[in-house]
Amino acid sequence: MEVFITGDTHGNFRRFLPEFFYEQEWLNKEDILLIAGDFGGVWYGDDRDSNGLDFLEQRPFTTAFVSGNHENYDALRAYPPEEWHGGKVRLIRPSVLLLERGQVFELGGKRIFAMGGASGHDIRDGILEPDDPLFLERFQTLNAQGAPFRVNHRSWWKEELPSEAEYREARTNLEKAGWAVDYIIPHCAPTIIQNALLREFSTPDALTDSLEEVCRQCRFKYHFFGHCHSNLVLQQKYVLLYEQILRLK
Repeated sequence: MEVFITGDTHGNFRRFLPEFFYEQEWLNKEDILLIAGDFGGVWYGDDRDSNGLDFLEQRPFTTAFVSGNHENYDALRAYPPEEWHGGKVRLIRPSVLLLERGQVFELGGKRIFAMGGASGHDIRDGILEPDDPLFLERFQTLNAQGAPFRVNHRSWWKEELPSEAEYREARTNLEKAGWAVDYIIPHCAPTIIQNALLREFSTPDALTDSLEEVCRQCRFKYHFFGHCHSNLVLQQKYVLLYEQILRLK
């Protein structure tokens, strides 16, 4: 089994074309390509998602992703739960899988801890409620201003951050693993790394603090994350990914 990882796709899977990801020539469905959040391939929850998902299903490899802050959580919940390589997933297509939060997977002899989610950074001007009598007026005003805002259950979901039950499950699964994994794969960075990366713009939250606790307590080789749309290595083992595709060894 070969395992690869990349960053945010936001529903654009062009990087997985054979001319860009040429390694797929010798891959099969036993091989895994991981996406570190903001998958975006399940955005509408209807046939409008089909072209992208069908394209991924036609690839010779299996695609697995953690959730990010730009996902339709209402639509993702509609997919059936399954067990896969020791952890819980949602089956989007036979070979397109959502890795549920707080799970530890055994992939190609490597142990991977998955913990999707992140705080939205494009909601400074608020989250609109569709049933607000002034919704249309407020939407048009903010849209005309180019303001960073979102609409509840249309472009923003509170589930972008984990629940207490998901944090508990993460701790339970890490305890079962003896707090030792090869790779940690969330969507965002632990607080200390986010602070170093974003400096005065950093806004730590419960998830970044939880990831920092995990990194302090857990033995691991690398911590991969997306969210910041760049490719960068920090403090030797924290790897920010965007469009680059890496092979895990």
